[in-house]
Parts: sequence; C-alpha cells; structure tokens
Amino acid sequence: MHTVEEILRKKKIKVTPQRMAVYSILKKSKFHPSVEMIYQKLKPDYPAMSLATVYKTVDILKKVGLIQELNVGDGGLRYDAQVKPHSHIYCKKCGKVVDVNHFPGELQDSLLKKIEEETGFDILFVQLYFFGTCPECNNNKKLLKASS
Repeated sequence: MHTVEEILRKKKIKVTPQRMAVYSILKKSKFHPSVEMIYQKLKPDYPAMSLATVYKTVDILKKVGLIQELNVGDGGLRYDAQVKPHSHIYCKKCGKVVDVNHFPGELQDSLLKKIEEETGFDILFVQLYFFGTCPECNNNKKLLKASS
C-alpha cells in the first residue's frame, strides 16, 4: 500500500504542507466536510492559505483517487477520504453526512445485478444516499415539543 505522498509523487504532483493538511482533515473527519468547512478548520494554522488553494487541492486529491466527492443535494459538495464503496446518510435538518458501512454485500450485489439486467448498463460505481433526521436533531425536536 502506498502513502499519500508516494501517490502524489507518482502522479508528478508536488507534495506540499497545505495539500497534506487538507488530506489530513478529510482522513480524520467522520462528517464529510465541504471545501469551506476544510478552509475554516485550516485557517488558524495556515493563515496564508486561500480558499482557492483548498478547492484546487480537493480537486487534485479527487482526480488521483485519494478522496471521493459526495453530492447529497444540499447545494454544495462534500468530501470523503474513505474511497472504498460505502453508502452515506444525510440529515435534512443540520446537513450532517455520515458513513453507512453496514449495507450487506450480498444485498448490494443482488441490487446491482438486477439493475444491470433491467437496464443493460455496465455499472461503473455506485453512490447510495439515505436521507433523514439525525438523532441530535430528533432529540432537539423532542425537547422543543416538551418545553411547549
């Protein structure tokens, strides 16, 4: 298995502290930040880094396969450093995006096979999103009702 630095160098992409910092934020995040969220998190440690640098870095990391881009329909894109196939769930109230890693393989394989048979498509990749309300937002709603 190759390191991030090795992958970037192999693709003839300069390894910079800013690029490594952006990747580190994504690798550590469980909530799939947007470019703006990444920028705000890095701003204190990298005050000279521009928002454009974060956008360019995310684009590079996506093109070399180190991250995936998520479009959950909230008007902005989110990013995930876990690139192996998995699903996501999006909270319609607070915008949180969380991994769903327990989608059984046989169920997914069966679904893909049925879709390929029905449509004639060769499926290249799948991004499956679930939409709902997270436990924190549900608890807040219950607290508001109880206090009324």
